[in-house]
Amino acid sequence: MKVLVTGVKGQLGYDVVKECEKRGIAAVGVDVEEMDITDAAACRKVITESGADAVIHCAAYTAVDAAEDNVDLCRKVNAGGTRNIAEVCRELDIKMMYFSTDYVFNGEGTRPWEPDDSREPLNVYGQTKYEGELAVEELLEKYFIVRIAWVFGVNGKNFIKTMLRLGKERGAVSVVDDQIGSPTYTYDLARLVVDMIQTDKYGIYHATNEGLCSWYEFACQIFKAAGMDQVKVTPVDSTAFPAKAKRPHNSRMDKSKLSANGFEPLPSWEDALERYLKEIEW
Repeated sequence: MKVLVTGVKGQLGYDVVKECEKRGIAAVGVDVEEMDITDAAACRKVITESGADAVIHCAAYTAVDAAEDNVDLCRKVNAGGTRNIAEVCRELDIKMMYFSTDYVFNGEGTRPWEPDDSREPLNVYGQTKYEGELAVEELLEKYFIVRIAWVFGVNGKNFIKTMLRLGKERGAVSVVDDQIGSPTYTYDLARLVVDMIQTDKYGIYHATNEGLCSWYEFACQIFKAAGMDQVKVTPVDSTAFPAKAKRPHNSRMDKSKLSANGFEPLPSWEDALERYLKEIEW
């Protein structure tokens, strides 16, 4: 099997290529320099010439607050770019995996979101990722849509790295405690998606590490696992950090479809955090 992976410089794309290589699966990693996903002709040329059997589409515009001021660019990348790739996959009759987000839901309530729940995006980023989902559903039959949340990986910026830096610099942090979700390690996610892409168990899935916490609880666990118990962590509600883009209070995801289709659930987020801290310099 040969896979083309977009967004190879990002947290997830980087780990997906590494996981493919580990298993002896040929992987072609591209980023904007090799294939601008907003350019339909470039997508057709690069994907066709790669000879790939599948595209794992990790590239995205992910600056959630900036998206509120850059609607056209965000839509061009997340919706238009995804449509460009889906059109080529249809022409070549190859599989496509698209990564989406819990931000396609309204973020309210306490019930875990199920893959088939109605979509009601709460900000520009969520809306454009939803439009990407629609393009994939409309154009393809051989597709996986994998919704993920609270992602961290070795390659790139994330909440853990930010907390470790602020803990060292300030010795104290305030973190919101009214948003609930599951921190998700791209190393674990990559293992799952490489398992998935080798099957024909198509459809919409949710994939996060097991277990739930608030961002405040996540921060406390980060400092505990890092041996930085001296850092003072204060819980606050979301109003303490006004942001351009509305954030979901409820990022709980129902992942039972993974097990139902024979895929192995991801380890607990606490276990993932412990392993992650051994992989990074901080």
